[in-house]
Amino acid sequence: MRRAAESRRRTVSNRMVAALRVDRDTVFWDGELTGFGVRVYPGGGKVYVAQARGPKGSKRVTVGRHGVVGAAEARRRAALIIARVKAGEDPAASGPPATGRATGPTVADLAARYLEEHVAARCKPGTARTARTAVNRHVLPALGRLPLAAVERARVTDLHHRLHGTPAMANLVVDTLSHMYALAAGWGLVPAGTDPCRSVARYPARRRERFLTDAEFDRLGRALAEAEARGGASPAAVAAIRLLMLTGCRKNEILTLRREDVDLDAGALRLADAKTGPRTAPLPAAAAEVLAGLPRGPGDNPWVFPGRKPGARLRDVDGAWRTVRARAGLDDVRLHDLRHSYASRALALGESLPVIGRLLGHSRIETTARYAHLARESVREAAARVAASIAADVL
Repeated sequence: MRRAAESRRRTVSNRMVAALRVDRDTVFWDGELTGFGVRVYPGGGKVYVAQARGPKGSKRVTVGRHGVVGAAEARRRAALIIARVKAGEDPAASGPPATGRATGPTVADLAARYLEEHVAARCKPGTARTARTAVNRHVLPALGRLPLAAVERARVTDLHHRLHGTPAMANLVVDTLSHMYALAAGWGLVPAGTDPCRSVARYPARRRERFLTDAEFDRLGRALAEAEARGGASPAAVAAIRLLMLTGCRKNEILTLRREDVDLDAGALRLADAKTGPRTAPLPAAAAEVLAGLPRGPGDNPWVFPGRKPGARLRDVDGAWRTVRARAGLDDVRLHDLRHSYASRALALGESLPVIGRLLGHSRIETTARYAHLARESVREAAARVAASIAADVL
């Protein structure tokens, strides 16, 4: 972990902490309680810490995040932690014997740090939105007030069960909480290996797969042409949907395309913000033709799919998609199913799973392997065609 600078001692108070600004990680130590301080990050994050030397050596523990915990409460918690460390006890253990109650950083403290230092700093926007939903709508209302040491498997199981009506979200909440505890161990908030989510049985994943048939592709093409000619979807939205169909790319990969990302000479799209990291996707002639017919946005707009305001990009095509799919009679088809259908058509044409994985930008072959059953069906259909051809000659 990066070493923080240390400042002279001063009395740690809410007003003093709120005014602190730094250019590098700095710990400001309290002048009243030895071992109590506040660590300030250049990005504005501030966490209270407690440090003491015990029989097993020196140990520094995060007490809580400023704004979630006040200075007075943080000093009280720090005094207890310091006493435990000096006595050789686990500072994250349950509360004093006289009360038997757990103390220390709460789930809310951990959540604040998790969202600021991990989610905001390391996750892509879509992943970050999902994580914030899991934490703010489910983890905090159910467990936020509890000290980390007080969260037991039974509480997590109960939360998981209460979300059984949305099994995917139930699993996501448990997985998110488990990840939070793994980070908490690295931050010194809980002992290594602490995970109240361990052995909580997740609901079986119900992966939804929907593939367009040749006839459905034909209906969709006509519906797009109708929307373009008669209204119901902007030219940019229609072009974006067509490009999704022709490339198998993810929605965000297409909507965030800049003009400089399109290399017509090389027949490639430079996807800087792909889900698995920057990658280059092939740009077939049919897709290039779609881009060539797309009008340029107002002014010097850098986006391939411009929005209505100058310099803005098209943010979403969900409304246009609902209109188009209704006209095509495909109300059960999601926009992401176009990507599945691209993979399905590739398999039907004899492409291998590794090749399809590269076309779709999968970082692991296991992700592409979900289409293996389609490959088996394609082989069976090919075998049936070959056998029927031979049978016509010999039987």
